[in-house]
Amino acid sequence: MTMQKILDAIQSPDSTSADFAALPLPESYRAITVHKDETEMFAGLETRDKDPRKSIHLDEVALPELGPGEALVAVMASSVNYNSVWTSIFEPVSTFSFLERYGRLSELTRRHDLPYHIIGSDLAGVVLRTGPGVNAWHPGDEVVAHCLSVELESSDGHNDTMLDPEQRIWGFETNFGGLAEIALVKSNQLMPKPDHLSWEEAAAPGLVNSTAYRQLVSRNGAGMKQGDNVLIWGASGGLGSYATQFALAGGANPICVVSSPQKAEICRAMGAEAIIDRTAEDYRFWKDEHHQDPKEWKRFGKRIRELTDGEDVDIVFEHPGRETFGASVYVTRKGGTIVTCASTSGYHHEYDNRYLWMSLKRIIGSHFANYREAWEANRLVAKGKIHPTLSKVYSLEETGQAAYDVHRNLHQGKVGVLALAPGEGLGVRDEDKRARHIDAINRFRNI
Repeated sequence: MTMQKILDAIQSPDSTSADFAALPLPESYRAITVHKDETEMFAGLETRDKDPRKSIHLDEVALPELGPGEALVAVMASSVNYNSVWTSIFEPVSTFSFLERYGRLSELTRRHDLPYHIIGSDLAGVVLRTGPGVNAWHPGDEVVAHCLSVELESSDGHNDTMLDPEQRIWGFETNFGGLAEIALVKSNQLMPKPDHLSWEEAAAPGLVNSTAYRQLVSRNGAGMKQGDNVLIWGASGGLGSYATQFALAGGANPICVVSSPQKAEICRAMGAEAIIDRTAEDYRFWKDEHHQDPKEWKRFGKRIRELTDGEDVDIVFEHPGRETFGASVYVTRKGGTIVTCASTSGYHHEYDNRYLWMSLKRIIGSHFANYREAWEANRLVAKGKIHPTLSKVYSLEETGQAAYDVHRNLHQGKVGVLALAPGEGLGVRDEDKRARHIDAINRFRNI
């Protein structure tokens, strides 16, 4: 009944901030969790054979205490990122080690060290309560959340919050994440919800959009400029679909690497022209488990030059990792940049250093985004310059299947999850702006 009153207030056009502040909070809520006593359930299995549907639970959990500088948010929708897959298969380590370490930091952070982990690093919803010291946000505000959690008690994080020694990813290295009916966040994670998007559309960009912005556009990443040739692995996927949009919006030339004709068509729909279907062209960068094939790097580089009027790439947007990294280093132009995160095909990268050192190339590590970068990335979504890449939406009960689809690469773009929202298409506040961008908003649903 309490949760229904919250939902009624969100759906009523007449609700005020005072109305939200007066709403009673529930003692518990539904959330997607993994359990500490199940961390060995996949022992001995290959990564591919670990099934998130077996480890992900929908539980009734206690509402956490609200601390200073924090907010409780009613979650209308969330989405699945690859970190939720890692959490669900307990790779590369169990996330309970993160929660235990965070719990030792202070009396307040001890709340996070629980026998269950509420996961999820995206949300769109409505502020219910704010803690002491929060002035910028109020009950009733419609928000999205980025996933950077920092303490900022060290000087190291004040030029770039990603360098804070207590930097964490909310819902992955902290508890009380966004795949739930209510989430606990630091108030400086909150950003305005784009008013032309539905709840599930607004929840989709968060983590991947901000990550791609820092990795490709920011001076902390590759610092992309007009005219750059940018090689984008997995260009229709969660990260790559935003990198492709940033390249096009910034006057660069994306060379989109995909694995099927359907994914190639998605890239064309975004406006990309240079596309490589790596499956159709049968690139095999590894001869066997231990040896790469430089001849395949050269064949790949030749194909890229056919698409760029003979030019090598200025930037490689790297996230597959082990499978592709040797080729990425090889095909980058002299003085160019390989910017890397994630490593979804393996963390142990191997490349021929002669092609890096002799050609003065750079490898830059990039991880999520600082607060300013996340804000800028969200601002571009709000202005209709960058669009959600939502392809499919699941219910909270179906989150295990959603994570399975991401794990097995059965999805396009991003997959959303409805939390409190009773259906899709709700939460749009600016219908005129939406109408101007509706084709781009629906791009990944229509293919």
